[in-house]
Amino acid sequence: MKIIDATDLDYKILNEKLRDTDSEYIIDGCCGQRFLAAGMSDKTITINGVPGNALGAYLNNATITVNTNAQDAVGDTMNEGKILIHGNIGDAAGYAMRGGKIYVRGNAGYRAGIHMKAYKEKVPVMIIGGCAGSFLGEYQAGGIIIVLGLNSNGNPIVGNFPCTGMHGGKMYLRGNCSNIKLPEQVTAHPADTEDLDKIHNYLSEYCSDFGLDAEDILSTPFTVITPDSRNPYKQMYVAN
Repeated sequence: MKIIDATDLDYKILNEKLRDTDSEYIIDGCCGQRFLAAGMSDKTITINGVPGNALGAYLNNATITVNTNAQDAVGDTMNEGKILIHGNIGDAAGYAMRGGKIYVRGNAGYRAGIHMKAYKEKVPVMIIGGCAGSFLGEYQAGGIIIVLGLNSNGNPIVGNFPCTGMHGGKMYLRGNCSNIKLPEQVTAHPADTEDLDKIHNYLSEYCSDFGLDAEDILSTPFTVITPDSRNPYKQMYVAN
């Protein structure tokens, strides 16, 4: 394992160091460097400090753990791998991601999961432990988004205009979510046993990563949101 002091390094030099032959790295003193680990494979990276925009962009089978917060566009267009954020994330996390996992202990900003899509056998998964900002799952075309609303203190666990343009994939919101206004082009129903079975392994992994109790989280009802089968959005974005 190699330790890198990022205090006086710009993102280009820091990424050059990460591309060295070592497979495991700890980055200390990270403060806003962008594009960290972009496109990387077969690396295990732990970050102490706050990375800048586009952490793990185009990630391809690497694992990144951030012990604090991260900024915008985490996992932009990632293909495979896993990003763990122990704090909060900014806007547009998982933009166009087509594989891999983004697990967030805290809250997410606006447009999390925008343009998320599945690709062949790859199914991207994003789990947000706290609340998500407006336009969650905007134009979602595939994959799974789960919002747990932990410590939401009774507030809506998602902001305004969730699922706008959604034409694929699934969204799971913990709770009955009757206070959330959804567009007419999606349908929502209480999750049944079959629905929960599909996310049980992801939630178990998430809880193991963050030291939470999966059974306690699953004891609360979930709401499943999917595109309506008559959804006009689908005809706008998918060739018939």
